[in-house]
Amino acid sequence: MKKLLSKYPGILWCLRNLLPMILFPIANFYLFEWYTHNPWETMKVPIQFLNIYFFELLMALFLFVFGRLKWSLRLQSIFFMIVGLANYYVISFRSAPIMPWDIYSIGTAMSVANNFKYTIEKQTVLVLIGFVLLIIAESAVNLELKGTLKWKKRLWGIRIAGAAVMVTLICSFTHMLHLDSTIIKYGMYDKLFTPTVMSKRDGTAVAFLMELQYISVDKPADYSASKVSEILAPFEEETVAPEMSKTFPNIIVIMNEAFSDPAVLGEFETNEDYMPYVHSILNGKIANTISGYLNVSVLGGNTANTEFEFLTGNTMAFLPQGSVAYQQYLKREMPSLASHLKSLGYETIATHPYNSTGWDRNKVYPLLGFDEMYFIRDYKNPEKIRKYVSDKACYDKIIEMYESKPDGTPFFVFNVTMQNHSSYTDEFDNFSPDIEVAGSNSKALNNYLSLMKISDESIKYLTDYFSTADEDTMIIFFGDHQPTNSVVSNVWKLNGKNGNELSETDEANRYKVPYFIWCNFETDSKTNADTSTNFLATDILETAGIPMTAYEKYLDSLSEKYPVITSIRTETANGSSTDTENVMDELNDYAILQYDCIFGK
Repeated sequence: MKKLLSKYPGILWCLRNLLPMILFPIANFYLFEWYTHNPWETMKVPIQFLNIYFFELLMALFLFVFGRLKWSLRLQSIFFMIVGLANYYVISFRSAPIMPWDIYSIGTAMSVANNFKYTIEKQTVLVLIGFVLLIIAESAVNLELKGTLKWKKRLWGIRIAGAAVMVTLICSFTHMLHLDSTIIKYGMYDKLFTPTVMSKRDGTAVAFLMELQYISVDKPADYSASKVSEILAPFEEETVAPEMSKTFPNIIVIMNEAFSDPAVLGEFETNEDYMPYVHSILNGKIANTISGYLNVSVLGGNTANTEFEFLTGNTMAFLPQGSVAYQQYLKREMPSLASHLKSLGYETIATHPYNSTGWDRNKVYPLLGFDEMYFIRDYKNPEKIRKYVSDKACYDKIIEMYESKPDGTPFFVFNVTMQNHSSYTDEFDNFSPDIEVAGSNSKALNNYLSLMKISDESIKYLTDYFSTADEDTMIIFFGDHQPTNSVVSNVWKLNGKNGNELSETDEANRYKVPYFIWCNFETDSKTNADTSTNFLATDILETAGIPMTAYEKYLDSLSEKYPVITSIRTETANGSSTDTENVMDELNDYAILQYDCIFGK
């Protein structure tokens, strides 16, 4: 062998350089995928080749930029080792992979990063070992793009030209992935509303590139200023607002972090009811309440999108799945429930017992019409459950605001709680879980349900206080999303279900959270009044007898035909359900109004 290599040095060169150039990027691809799944089980072979092609292009780009094959390979391996591990944890925490628009959320992600428990599985350890061994092996590569002094300038030109060619090829490849013909040819999965499935079937890197086309929002068909006026014309008749008086009730909205009832996913037994008060409202046992299940557009995270839908009446259905409206699109003043109530004389207050920069709330709330904002620094020595400010401490803050406000001046408070934020497996001296699920030893599920019980007791505390208040007051309570699969998978297991093979109904139930509208004055009571987040504000205005804007009237009218519209599905008045993408043509007027609201001049 030594004689052969000495006689034909080109063979040695190929073994030390050409083969690593081909094989190591392939190894990077498979290791990158194995963090979360086995690509041979989830991906078609032609789609694997698409991913490998991208990895080869990226390696070549690094080679032309850095001039040394050893470091281009190492850089690629280190990059995908780190990004793959980060993606592994992101999927664990929110049940969805990293997406292009997550770059806007880096600040928020860093602020809550220490709230999670970082465990690692055996497969992940093996992948990390594989990456380390690969990086060590890459040290044997010795190819460098260098030459004599005479060739130095020419070589730089070649490297710059080569890098430009690689960038062009990567851009062309990305554009090709955005074409319907490519998706059909390779049988690719392009359902953005299930991004985890998309990354498993198409490859994490290719799925990411496919999603880049949605980082900007296209105009809806037939959009124009005149079309907007035409759509709103039937709702523009002048309405004389009543004089400000006690007929305008105080409106207190509680968007409770991760509050949900896992019973919508399947039956299970507990040693005691974990939300007796909310259940009594849902069952119609509390007077002057409207209740049901709220259909939201997010799962396990992206809380701000539920806020966005509720406060603006807009829907994430017309924005890229996984995007964050607060951070990507809300850059100017925007009509909202807060701005509308402010125009009617309400004090408008937003409060959240955590960092003000989370989801850019400190920038967004003023643009939505909030006059006052209170964040964690404004809570003085609050009660905490685990390491978060408790729901009761939030409600004490609201009571304090009520008691200090001018008599007869209604106020609108929008409170986003923090008590129930994940993770649900850590132990704390100030939290003793007391709910146990029969037949399950899941610590996460027991802890989660125990937190729901505390939230249930706290919201009853708030309604009890306002039941004797002098001023008419409405309290609206709902969760922002369900917790991640790590909690609810145990409910599926008890019902003989596999989280990877759910029916359409099971998938839809994953986006349902309880809600209620409670009044301390007489009003019609309703149960099973299911709706979606974008329509909830109009229900509040109607119940309160508050005049609506033309857009709010349009939404109120639309909800009669489609009582549920989320980024996942749309439900008609007769109860039939379909993927929202299947009714986009019927919802085009709504898309036009929303586009004008967010992007119009």
